[in-house]
Amino acid sequence: MSRHTLAPAASPATLTGAADRRRRPGILLLAVLLLGTAAALALTVRADIVNPPFQGADERWLDWMGGPHEGFPAAVAAVLNWFGGPLGIVVPLALLVFLLVRRRWVSAGFLLGVYLAGSMAVVQGLKHLVDRPRPANPMVRVDHGSFPSGHAAGAALLVVLVGVLLVPAARRRAWWTGGAVFTLAMMWSRTWLHAHWLSDTLAGAAAGAGTALLAWWAFSPALAREHDRNRNRSSSRSRPA
Repeated sequence: MSRHTLAPAASPATLTGAADRRRRPGILLLAVLLLGTAAALALTVRADIVNPPFQGADERWLDWMGGPHEGFPAAVAAVLNWFGGPLGIVVPLALLVFLLVRRRWVSAGFLLGVYLAGSMAVVQGLKHLVDRPRPANPMVRVDHGSFPSGHAAGAALLVVLVGVLLVPAARRRAWWTGGAVFTLAMMWSRTWLHAHWLSDTLAGAAAGAGTALLAWWAFSPALAREHDRNRNRSSSRSRPA
């Protein structure tokens, strides 16, 4: 009989920190591309807020979003409008409480800082920079600027934050797919409600995801160290005395 013992297989959660370290260059590249896209759209719209080069495409999309607004699509749009509005803050707050209860102080600070930076500094900064008029007759209450979509930005931002902090690396592919569908649904709802132009939602999603990815790239070493500490603490507790 062999005297060698096999090390236990690493769990998906165990591999998360190492996987994040390997992916840092790709994360930075994607963040720069997304933020660059949002910035390029912002500068293009700001040059002519009434008639940017893609205004015709925005208006055609808005025409496609016409027709009776009732039934199941109306219910979905209403839920998404609620989720992205002021009452939707309960979701990130619940995540923050969960992280604090688990004593994941770095993760909690990361969540709070990135969420506030993305939703307040980035989105509101772009709104005041561009101040684009909204489509006529929006079906929900809106603020002063159409560009970018705060709902789309918040959805993309939250998808990345949850994926980074709560989803093991081995299961993130499925999470990113579902998150993309959720973000696209939010983008659809904002145009279906005539609250935004299509380009506003594209810029919002790019700005939200790009902000979260850039923060992930910057803070991934600290998050990985916290992950390793928590893993080692759990392992020491599970060893027999």
